[in-house]
Amino acid sequence: MPPVPADRRPAVTIAVLAVTQLIGWGTTFDMLGVMGRIIAPDLKLANEVIFLGISVMMLVSAVAGPATGRLLNRFGARNVLAAGSVVFFLGLLALSAAQGLIGYMLAWAIIGLGGAFGLSSPAYTAIVEREGLRAGRVIAILMLFTGLSSAIFWPLLDVVQAHIGWRMTFVATAFIHLCVCLPLHLFALPRPGGTATADEGHDIAPIALSDRQRLAAFLLIAVSTMLATFVTYGLTPSLLHILSLSGASPSLALELGSLRGVMGIAARFLDMLLGRRSSPLIGTTAGILMLVVSFAMLAFAGDAPPLLVGFVVLYGFGTGVITVARALLPLLVFSRREFGMQSARLSLPQNLASAVAPVVFTGILDRLGLDAVIVTITALSILSLLLTLALWIVIRRAKAIPAGA
Repeated sequence: MPPVPADRRPAVTIAVLAVTQLIGWGTTFDMLGVMGRIIAPDLKLANEVIFLGISVMMLVSAVAGPATGRLLNRFGARNVLAAGSVVFFLGLLALSAAQGLIGYMLAWAIIGLGGAFGLSSPAYTAIVEREGLRAGRVIAILMLFTGLSSAIFWPLLDVVQAHIGWRMTFVATAFIHLCVCLPLHLFALPRPGGTATADEGHDIAPIALSDRQRLAAFLLIAVSTMLATFVTYGLTPSLLHILSLSGASPSLALELGSLRGVMGIAARFLDMLLGRRSSPLIGTTAGILMLVVSFAMLAFAGDAPPLLVGFVVLYGFGTGVITVARALLPLLVFSRREFGMQSARLSLPQNLASAVAPVVFTGILDRLGLDAVIVTITALSILSLLLTLALWIVIRRAKAIPAGA
């Protein structure tokens, strides 16, 4: 493929990754929302066992995170993303052929490895390789598209499986990865670099940190984002039930649940509009603060619908802000060359949190009640906020490197 002109490279990069990431999320992580209860009777497995597949996926992705970082650093995002397409192909074929628990879980383990190679961290690394310090706005735009994966693939998968059955549906999605995503990654994704703006900061970080400060910053980012991920991933699957326990009628709970998704998209859109005027550190701080305030509103909601609406608006918007900022935080501390490795390492605690959190929060909610959930999420969010403020201190003590250094 001939080189893409510099002025078109961001648009082409977004177009390629938007397609492949939509397919990646829609045919794996989001897929059980439609297919889970359809395949459970055929496999003679309980629904909760079927949905455990997502936890297996996230756990394998988490464990593979550090190795993925090394591969990104050595071979570049294009090749790792291409490998992810092949592994997704194999995993979905294995899922289509599953006959029981062992085959089913093995398929999800393969899909989890595909997730490590083919989803968030490698995609963001591909953008950073091509856009350097301008990557923030491009990542925010990409997230606008990937946030629509369930809205696109849930009805699509429902229609396809109704016509050809769930096994052939998985075969079809497997070949989409092989015949669409793999060529896009290998041949349509623009080559990295090519302009001074994209190349600046390749080997240096935007802020000069000592080795001790870099370690402290990495740990603060890792723990803070892990806690935020634990709260958001733990709360979201039980959100409708929590709203019902807080006094919302079934219809109002559904409306508020939809509003949460809209607010998340709105947050990503705002971040895209702000572009370079936004900062991942400001975004993380603001997003976590919104969560804390929203949980306070939930605690006092009772039968007051306005407080429930306020809770959902702040929770949805704060979650959307955190999602974007979390992906960009490594750019504050690490150079463009290091971004892929460090971002993949940070995915380890985040993916572990996302895998474990729904089970933990469901257990707390069922056994100890709503008040215990509110206390837990508020305490964890405040701790995450304090760690983020500590990151502010570390970075403010460091010396910014002049542009073009």
